[in-house]
Amino acid sequence: MSALGELRRVKSQPVARQRKQNKAAFLFLLPWFIGLALITIGPMVASFALSFTKYNLLSPPRFIGLENYLRMLQDERLHKALAVTFQYVFISVPLQLGLALLLAIVLDRGLRGLSLYRSAFYLPSLLGASVAIAILWRQLFGVDGLVNIVLGWFGIEGQGWISNPETALGTLMILNVWTFGAPMVIFLAGLRQIPVMYYEAASVDGANRRQQFRHITLPMLTPIIFFNLILQLIGAFQSFTQAFVVSGGTGGPVDSTLFYTLYLYQQGFANLNMGYASAMAWLLLVIIAALTAINFWASKYWVFYDDQD
Repeated sequence: MSALGELRRVKSQPVARQRKQNKAAFLFLLPWFIGLALITIGPMVASFALSFTKYNLLSPPRFIGLENYLRMLQDERLHKALAVTFQYVFISVPLQLGLALLLAIVLDRGLRGLSLYRSAFYLPSLLGASVAIAILWRQLFGVDGLVNIVLGWFGIEGQGWISNPETALGTLMILNVWTFGAPMVIFLAGLRQIPVMYYEAASVDGANRRQQFRHITLPMLTPIIFFNLILQLIGAFQSFTQAFVVSGGTGGPVDSTLFYTLYLYQQGFANLNMGYASAMAWLLLVIIAALTAINFWASKYWVFYDDQD
């Protein structure tokens, strides 16, 4: 009996140790769980409840059912904001990823001072969404800005790029493309993971650099491209600071830079229609979730994983 008891004691030691480690891990994760509940899940649940109410931040919310959601069907400014946002996302994100991939390929050739170039190119991603950069962008594309000064050197008459409804959104697209640093670093890491033997075998078979890029680099990078696409797509839909600062919070000339998030802010904090703003927030969540799901579904047709049969 004593031997059997000793055996049970020895077997129970790993279980007790695992339980002790689990408790320690839970204690370390407890602040994160508290933050998740209070800062993320709590406000999400509250906004969902408020989306069915009329709430002006000053008086108690009043339940109105689906009225906020039905109102969105007839809100022409909301439709304009959606059109501007979709145009911004579907043009600037592909351009940003294309530039990031191009520079990653250039840097992957083993340039001297690679860390310096990588840091310099990554810096715009850290500053791109800041108020300071948005103000700087407004000055660059102003009537007396640096862009018009440079154009004047070549005898080209400048204009107010931000005050012109035909070019205002384009300036914000350029700003988003300029913040290519984060996807570039991820692309560079992906390029470093492609086995050299693939390129050596392709060279032996007579493949040139263009063919190697098409048949080796791009297929092997498709998981990284997909990852960057999802991140930048979600981030572009949530863009706010640039449009708010550059347009002065008005949405620009003829609402040409009225991003969806900017209009949501106007409804919630300028017009005090917090119930309607909450409904708009959930519509944005549905749009992002739907596009993300479509991308995941479509990824099986173009994303290649090297462990696939």
